Amino acid sequence: MKHYIYLAGPITGLTYRGATDWRTYAAQLLDSEKIECLSPLRGKDFLLNAGVLHSGSYDGVLTTGKAITRRDYFDCTRATAVLVNLLGTERVSIGTVMELAWCYQAEIPTIVIMEKNNLHNHVMINESSTYIVETLEEAIHTMKLLLNDFPGKK
Repeated sequence: MKHYIYLAGPITGLTYRGATDWRTYAAQLLDSEKIECLSPLRGKDFLLNAGVLHSGSYDGVLTTGKAITRRDYFDCTRATAVLVNLLGTERVSIGTVMELAWCYQAEIPTIVIMEKNNLHNHVMINESSTYIVETLEEAIHTMKLLLNDFPGKK
């Protein structure tokens, strides 16, 4: 069985690389024939030189408001589980909070990474998150335990 893992986290206020580097690293750590990671930035390489990304639409079929919202919803609600990286956030990520709500409603397990003093540390976020950890490595380990996906497992 193939597992789809959606990699959620802030994009607004970051550069393309700032928003994709952790996702690339997480996908490498989760690399398995049974796991495919889904990034909200896949197919959007043209944003590489866009500078700091904003929360509005961009020119392109994948970057209209409707296209962003519908594909992210589709990915969240078809995922086996969602990994949410909120480390070091300096502003509330409205899109990520929506993704957490979609997962909660659809009973999709979420592994949220955030520090104890993170500005997303809110009773509703905490209650909606299946697991909360403080490092990406701990999140990857938790994801592998959830999926029972360790080397040598069949």
